[in-house]
Amino acid sequence: VQLQASGGGLVQAGGSLRLSCAGSGRTFSSYAMGWFRQAPGKEREFVAAVHWGGISTYYADPVKGRFTISRDRAKNTASLQMNSLKPEDTAIYYCAAGTRWFDWAPVAYDYWGQGTQVTVSS
Repeated sequence: VQLQASGGGLVQAGGSLRLSCAGSGRTFSSYAMGWFRQAPGKEREFVAAVHWGGISTYYADPVKGRFTISRDRAKNTASLQMNSLKPEDTAIYYCAAGTRWFDWAPVAYDYWGQGTQVTVSS
């Protein structure tokens, strides 16, 4: 069972990136898919999540209005479109799958990808 995150890179402030997460080994259609990030010296924090039904979404305040999470249940994938990026968005971004909704803590997620680095220069 594996989640593979990709799409990170170096971008200037104000730019955009699209992260992708591909699941393998099992179907994640009955799981909520989430994105978390961890900056150097900081704890891993919640970024966004999409419900297993694919309709409901939830965002951390710092990214509301700039990031959009989506999923394709048939393809077992999830994406995070990041616009208007800021230097404070710099972090390793992780995708994750979990069975609980309304619980945005990392411990609520059961499966994790390896992370992809996002660096935003000022």
